[in-house]
Amino acid sequence: MQRYVAFLRGVSPMNCKMPELKRCFEAAGFGDVKTLLSSGNVAFSANPAIVPILEKMAEAAMEKHLGRTFQTIVRPSPFLQLLVERAPFGEFNLPANAKPVITFLRKPHEEPIKLPIEKSQASILRLERTEVFSAYVPNEKGPAFMVLLEKTFGKEITTRTLETVRRCSAA
Repeated sequence: MQRYVAFLRGVSPMNCKMPELKRCFEAAGFGDVKTLLSSGNVAFSANPAIVPILEKMAEAAMEKHLGRTFQTIVRPSPFLQLLVERAPFGEFNLPANAKPVITFLRKPHEEPIKLPIEKSQASILRLERTEVFSAYVPNEKGPAFMVLLEKTFGKEITTRTLETVRRCSAA
């Protein structure tokens, strides 16, 4: 069995209860299922498989048991652990109050892109195949960084803070 983390787009305590989400993943045949932080993060064990197959299994179980689907992006836990351990934001001179975030893409971004892209105290700093490294400074204008990410990479993405990725990778 291998450990994985599923990041679900758009989940909040208002639209999905974590015990129900846990049951969906168990019904899909995954083991040792744990939901984390009440925002669509699910750690689970499964026989090693191609990631898109795991994503489809999770989404089919949600449709069947919740009556709705949240876009699911899966990464192996060891991959996430290595990602966090290498300090991916260390080379950037981020403001002290900046929040480093990692955006997960469902598939590699194929179009050429000139980085960094900056707007309203948000910066897309680096793209590595299916991971985007960004940072933003929280402000009263709201999540400008999400608009910037969606404009650049589309809506088949989901974003987590570096700290959330760290916690999920260890679950």
